[in-house]
Amino acid sequence: MKISARNFLEGTIKEVHKGATTAHVEIEIKGGIVTASITNESVDELGLAKGKKAHAIIKSSDVMVAVE
Repeated sequence: MKISARNFLEGTIKEVHKGATTAHVEIEIKGGIVTASITNESVDELGLAKGKKAHAIIKSSDVMVAVE
């Protein structure tokens, strides 16, 4: 697989939480968790399940964090 994104993190799926249309996929990467919001259809097409190896590919120009 070739991809232009430079933030390519390998891990293991910790949990898949399906909602009405969107799923939250938690990928454990070196003790941390990255959560992706994707469609339920994508979860099914990719065969995503707890314990399966997966990659978190992050392509973004900004990361915002806020606190009160």
